[in-house]
Amino acid sequence: MLFVTIALFVTAIGSNSVNAAAKRVVMFGDSITAGYGLPPSAALPRLLAERLAAEGMDVVVENAGVSGDTTAGGLSRLGWAVQGQPDLVIVALGGNDGLRGIDPAETRRNLAAIMGQLAARDITVLVAGMLAPPNLGSEYAAQFNPLFGQVAAEAGVAFYPFLLDGVAAEPSLNQSDGIHPNAEGAAIIADRIAGPVRELLQ
Repeated sequence: MLFVTIALFVTAIGSNSVNAAAKRVVMFGDSITAGYGLPPSAALPRLLAERLAAEGMDVVVENAGVSGDTTAGGLSRLGWAVQGQPDLVIVALGGNDGLRGIDPAETRRNLAAIMGQLAARDITVLVAGMLAPPNLGSEYAAQFNPLFGQVAAEAGVAFYPFLLDGVAAEPSLNQSDGIHPNAEGAAIIADRIAGPVRELLQ
């Protein structure tokens, strides 16, 4: 299993990270968020902040990614990992659930509980979906793949269908493990998700 390094990076990255008037985004995820195998400058939250800043937005993006985290792990740390009242939380969990073959019903319950806690705090949410590894078969994928959109719809929050869109299964855009994006892949993810994030912040 390649999602094994446990590391938490909660860093504020943005065009003006000390400006109290800046929009605050928390990216709450696993190793894709944490920037596994990449220098801090190439981690997804930092790249997202740079994309938004280039468009003239005053945004702080906090990296609340833990490598190896499942939705259960995310649920257990939500209270301290997402503090205060951010303008947006991007929930980017579930990839490790799929890699470990966790029952999709459990993944759904955990994500729904995360949505419930964030809703109780009146926090805007963007759910980033994941797809099941092909080796788990079509039956597992049929249960796993739709659950992210279903949870988002039930909670009435925004949905980004696939966090790794344009990057997954592209060898030139991933590290040697074939799972984690390299710097070029992370840049593509940041480019693609920046639009939906911008719309929610505006």
